[in-house]
Parts: sequence; structure tokens; C-alpha cells
Amino acid sequence: MTVAGHRPYEVVIGAGAHAELALVLAGTARAAVVHARPLAALAGAAVETLQTAGVAAEAVVVPDGEAAKTAEVAAGAWEEFGRLGLTRSDAVVGVGGGAVTDLAGFLAATWVRGVPVVHLPTSLLGMVDAAVGGKTGINTGAGKNLVGAFHPPAAVLADTDVLAGLPDDEFRSGLAEVVKCGFIADGEILDLLAADPTGRRDTAELIERSVQVKAEAVGADLHDTGVREFLNYGHTLAHAIERVEDFGWRHGEAVAVGLVFAAELAGQAGLLTRAEVDRHRDLVAAMGLPTRYAGDWERLQGVMRVDKKARGASLRFVVLDGLGNPTILTDPEQAWLDAAWAAVSEAA
Repeated sequence: MTVAGHRPYEVVIGAGAHAELALVLAGTARAAVVHARPLAALAGAAVETLQTAGVAAEAVVVPDGEAAKTAEVAAGAWEEFGRLGLTRSDAVVGVGGGAVTDLAGFLAATWVRGVPVVHLPTSLLGMVDAAVGGKTGINTGAGKNLVGAFHPPAAVLADTDVLAGLPDDEFRSGLAEVVKCGFIADGEILDLLAADPTGRRDTAELIERSVQVKAEAVGADLHDTGVREFLNYGHTLAHAIERVEDFGWRHGEAVAVGLVFAAELAGQAGLLTRAEVDRHRDLVAAMGLPTRYAGDWERLQGVMRVDKKARGASLRFVVLDGLGNPTILTDPEQAWLDAAWAAVSEAA
């Protein structure tokens, strides 16, 4: 499918999608294939594919997971790009989960002020969220993704074959972004997950529907100033949890708690019925994702106030005014916040 915008690109979803890499980068002189060590075999295959097509490709190894998203790792990769002689007409390929594609996109956005990047996401989370949309970034001590750039990829190749070997806990983590898309835009996703909470039966359709939701938002609002903000449903608390836990929680696990919190907050504000709030908790729980979190509420609130979605002194949350109808709730009453927190923190 095509993601619209000033620089449209294709998202190829399905078995064998990685085979399109040589076609996407045809005519490119050099490419740096960024990957974490556990994916050396897959990255090696990408390098070989490109070399066979006449592209001087070389692997650049980075740490696995969120440990990749630091200024120190980025600086090391930039040095590698310099050694490889990457110019503005060359390319970066990101092979991995959401953290590695976030980093690879940021590296591509900043090297010589922007080179093309192609993402080969290897996790469900990467396929439905991180690799699509053009948001790139690294983490700092102040919070997650606070340093970054908007840099749409040249293409995203989501090869569903690689999901067969994905551990169940990683697959479940990715499903949090899928169910989020169901709550904000596509009720059919909710029905599919209610019928099979594992998400394994209808994986391809769930990916396609989720990418479609994101593609429509990104095509209308690349720079996250309008409807694209709705994709952050559940993420304000989620990012705070990740930061407080020093990224020891998987992103999808934190988002799952964040979705339940956001639903409870909307319930407090009179925007969702009790049944709609309960549907969030029940479905998330059925999918095997957490609905509660034990943490320091005061510290979490402090972290949320430096979230990218904050504006000045205002605390802003994406909430639902009925299922499928997202809106922004600015500076909610403290009593509502406390009640929503109590609902996700009690007996955690």
C-alpha cells in the first residue's frame, strides 16, 4: 500500500517481501545495512542481495533493543558511514525491530542532512508502527525519542515470514499497537482480536489494517500537529513507564497499560461509558498483555510533562470520545488523573 504525503512511499506486506530490496535500491551506489547482532544472518542476506545487484553494501552493527537508541551509538554509526563514504545519493537500510529502525531512520535523516532509508522490520511492532510513518529518534536521560527528525522512508518491506520465529512475548508486545489502531479507527481489528486474542490466525490482515490506519494519519499529517497525534493513544503514560523503568518494559507492554489508563481517564471525563472502558481492559487482558503497573505516580507525572505531546505547561492526552473517535484532552482535572491511575495501579 502507498503512504501518501509530499514524498509517497510503498509498504510491501507479505511473505518474501525482503526480495524487493534490490528493486527498491536499484541504481544506488552504496548502502549501509544497520542491524543488531542477533539479526546478523538476515542482515547478511540483505547485504548479499544488494551486492549481487551491484550496490556496494556493508553491515553496520549496533546494540540490540533500546540500547541502540543513544547519542553514543549514533556517533559510532556516523563514523562508520564516513568510512564507507556514504553520500547523499547512497542509502541506509534498517534491519530489525522498532528500536533499530528508529535509529536507522535517525542516522539517515542526519547523515549529510538526509539520505534515503529503507526499513526491513523484523518484529510485529516494527511492521505496524515504528518502521512506518517517518518518525525517527533516539533517547536521552530526559525521555524517550526526544531527539529525532521526521524522515519518511523510501520503502518499508514487511516480510511476514520472519514473524514465525518471533517469541510469543515479542509478538504480544506488537499486538498492543495493533489493538490501539482498532480503538482509534478500525473496529474490525477489535473484532478480529476478540475472536482470536493471540493475533496469530489473522496476522496479515491485522498488519494491513493497522498500517492502513497509520498510513492515512501520516499522509494527512506528517509532522504530528493534527490527526497523527491520535496514533499516540495510550503512549503518554506508556513512554513515562518506559523511562521510569529504564526501558526494562517492552514498549507494547507499557502501551497496553497506557491504553487502559487513557480509557479510564476518558471514563472519568464522561467521554466513554463504563462498558467501553471495560472493553479496553478485557480485550487487553485477553491478549495476554498487562493492564496494571506498580510505580511512583508523582515521578510518572513529572516524566509525562516533558513528553513530546506536552505543550508548555499543559499536560495533554489522546482519549476517545466514543470508540473510534479520538480527541485531545488538555489539562484534565487532577481528580480524574488520580482515579485513572488508581484503576491501573491497584493490586498491580
